[in-house]
Amino acid sequence: MKMRLLWMILIGMLVGRCHASVVLDIFKYMQRTADYQPQHVHLAIGETNQDMVVTWTTFSPTPRPIVEYGIKKLDQLAEGTSQKFTDGGSEKRAMWIHRVTLPNLLPNTGYMYHCGSSYGLSNLFYFKTWMNGTDWPVSLAFFGDLGAENAQSLPRLQAETQKGMYHAIIHVGDFAYDMDSDNARVGDEFMRQIQPIAAYVPYITCPGNHESAYNFSNYRARFSMPNYDETESLYYSFNIGPVHMISINTEAYYFLQYGLKPLSNQYQWLLEDLKEATKPEVRAVRPWIFLFGHRPMYCSNSDKDDCTKVNCRTRVGLPVVHTYALEELLDTYGVDLAIWAHEHSYERLWPMYNYTVLNGSITEPYTNPRGPVHVITGSAGCKERHDSFLPNPPEWSAAHSTDYGYTRMTVYNNTHLYWEQVSDDKNGKVVDTVWVIRDEHVSYAQLRG
Repeated sequence: MKMRLLWMILIGMLVGRCHASVVLDIFKYMQRTADYQPQHVHLAIGETNQDMVVTWTTFSPTPRPIVEYGIKKLDQLAEGTSQKFTDGGSEKRAMWIHRVTLPNLLPNTGYMYHCGSSYGLSNLFYFKTWMNGTDWPVSLAFFGDLGAENAQSLPRLQAETQKGMYHAIIHVGDFAYDMDSDNARVGDEFMRQIQPIAAYVPYITCPGNHESAYNFSNYRARFSMPNYDETESLYYSFNIGPVHMISINTEAYYFLQYGLKPLSNQYQWLLEDLKEATKPEVRAVRPWIFLFGHRPMYCSNSDKDDCTKVNCRTRVGLPVVHTYALEELLDTYGVDLAIWAHEHSYERLWPMYNYTVLNGSITEPYTNPRGPVHVITGSAGCKERHDSFLPNPPEWSAAHSTDYGYTRMTVYNNTHLYWEQVSDDKNGKVVDTVWVIRDEHVSYAQLRG
């Protein structure tokens, strides 16, 4: 492109054009070849539930990004910031990530919006804000390991999102396979594919091992989770109805070539976050605590991943020294549900701690469980196919499936939640269901006496 511009200038000089005419021709040419169209539009909640963050990509720099939005007409305007992102691949491809926060939105209200700049705006999208307070049922979809190729569950998730079934989508790590592949073009394709979901409800994320290239740079650049300015979407928490949601970066335990500080910072932050969330006056009004991260502490798969080992890093901490252990925190602070992916399968565990099953009772194991409840949902669909299970699952494995699918969950109130596993292989059939009931949300050690 630069060479062609030089030739245009030279030709203009030879034919005796004036300087202004040459500049005008160059400007017109640049307009024809530039790509200002907003792409990869997706939503995330802001620092409060009254804010929504709109993020999108262009492949040429644009003027200050804007979002026009409103309830019945586009009568409000918000401006944001742009960040140039250069992929670490051989081509050093550049793109511009734009972020705009829509502040002080009305609760339980539908908004329409489009995004872009004075160089061009996107199609019209819409979203509905969450309700205020904690006394309302929350509907979510969970899954991990969704690729741009063989994204089998994606059409069903898109259809359900368009029907208004979910308040948010939780993608528990591993995107595109991989976002950095083909100089980040695979990441571009994946972001295009999820737009029919992510432009309409908050698309909540955490990093997985497939995001590790160039120190997770594609992941950090493309998503805009709460507290982005401090953690670049690697870890954070937010509230939705009666649930306090915590997203962590399990990869900090495994990619130590990027230093120990990310893990140390995250652990200290997590400890403080749990202390705040479990203050009696806080938990009295928002009792449920969910934690989600990519790599599980336990699994009964046959692939010899870390979760098949007794001293799994996310469970007991770093090798030998066993610092930054997570399972003890789940138990001490009474985390209700731990949601994982990484294994390309679905597995539900009995309530447990330290390899000990701690059911509520023989007949009602998930009623007042005496240990955290774990679920692995990493079978949304990718080119790496399924992960099989051991022929004789351990006693703590309650149910499993290798079907492609995802998890639907509804938190009805302060005491009851329901989840179901949807099999896309079986045309949307529900293949597993669970009710979890907790009459008292406290430390499990306290319940066990």
